[in-house]
Amino acid sequence: MIWAVILAAGESRRMGTQKLLLPFGETTVIEAVVRAALDSKVDAALVVLGSDRNKVREALRSYPVTFAVNRDFRLGMLSSIQAGFNALPGDAEAAVLLLGDQPAIPSGVIDDLVCNFRENSRGIVIPVHAGRRGHPVLVTAAYKQEILGLDPSVGLRQLVRVHPEDILEVEVSSSAVLKDMDRPEDYKKLASRR
Repeated sequence: MIWAVILAAGESRRMGTQKLLLPFGETTVIEAVVRAALDSKVDAALVVLGSDRNKVREALRSYPVTFAVNRDFRLGMLSSIQAGFNALPGDAEAAVLLLGDQPAIPSGVIDDLVCNFRENSRGIVIPVHAGRRGHPVLVTAAYKQEILGLDPSVGLRQLVRVHPEDILEVEVSSSAVLKDMDRPEDYKKLASRR
């Protein structure tokens, strides 16, 4: 099984409010991300909660997702990736790591990663747009123990650095893979294009 692991644990300090719960189209930012995952070729979805976890869980109550809680969310994104990998069942083949603040990612991008993973023998699949690597990233579950041992201060880049031979870059047409929402002006730009 290939899982979407949606990272939704951050504090949104630079936004000044919980950005995952901001309106985006007819839903919220986090709902847009979850919908893209559920509309894609992944087999199941796991949402990693942390800051404001009860509010985020409530926003997603009608979606068929599993939840994991990252109690160490203040340590940064890698701690959420580790919590997500820890919560995956034993039959998980890979995880597509989706950022909770990338609501414009189309399900087709996720499909591109999943299809390329299935067709190739690479364990790390990264979308590329205009020569730049972006998110989401697909990582095989074979790296689970290594991910759990990574240094939170450096992040998942360590894994990418150590295994360059296992990386497959997939060219995608969507520039959304390069855009997340950290500040109010980022949100305004994304929301206005919606």
